[in-house]
Amino acid sequence: MRITYRSKNNKEYWQKRWDEVEVDEKMENADVYPLKYAQIAIDDKEGRILEAGCGAGRILRYYHDLGYDITGIDFIESVITKLKITDSSLKVAPGDITNLDFSDEYFNYVLAFGLYHNLEKGLDKALVETSRVLVSGGVLCASFRSDNLQTLLVDYLAEKNVKHKESEAKIFHKANFTRNEINKYLSGAGLTPVSIYPVVNMPILYKFGIFRQRAHKDFNENLGRKEGYKLNAIGNLIQKFLFKFFRYQFCNLFVVIAKKD
Repeated sequence: MRITYRSKNNKEYWQKRWDEVEVDEKMENADVYPLKYAQIAIDDKEGRILEAGCGAGRILRYYHDLGYDITGIDFIESVITKLKITDSSLKVAPGDITNLDFSDEYFNYVLAFGLYHNLEKGLDKALVETSRVLVSGGVLCASFRSDNLQTLLVDYLAEKNVKHKESEAKIFHKANFTRNEINKYLSGAGLTPVSIYPVVNMPILYKFGIFRQRAHKDFNENLGRKEGYKLNAIGNLIQKFLFKFFRYQFCNLFVVIAKKD
């Protein structure tokens, strides 16, 4: 497991990020991460769903508006408050994935997109808690930041664009995982991986305005989260080539669907 370091801690990063964006509208593009994979995992409208790390609510609001029984938690309390103000009917609360306030075998599904790789400590405990609240045979759909060429390049670009003071300490930002490491952590928590997908959430080319679709020319995170991070024709051509021949090096996430033993 490779660790990415930055000058601000993980909670400060997410606090700033969620403070700077509006509450998400429900996600519309079912052909891209994360909705594409949530739909693969969830096949029973009657089952209870937990979205752990719901953030600004794009997946939460999608399933809520369709009448699913979905609960969202996040460790940034202000984004939970925003969601409650926007729609008081949402079932949301501040929550800690390493110490969940739910009874054993309460949920049929747990969605955890962009959550586990943000844990500096307690990944084992978080996965055990996830398993605890799932019914036997319940399904986890989760993403893990990949340890590969793409994330190394992203980290390099982020480091290059920030001028650190010599006195600033490097602090945990995210963990990066190989497929074997993900399988090992899940199995240790009594979760059996069924499928693992190399996934591009935000292509590295999206970092450069010249490759973005016209509507995305000026970076707008809410738009990207709603529609997916869209490239123009040239960007798509390059991205398709990279992903076709080097998919395990040019994905930025591994999405896993696993079942509780």
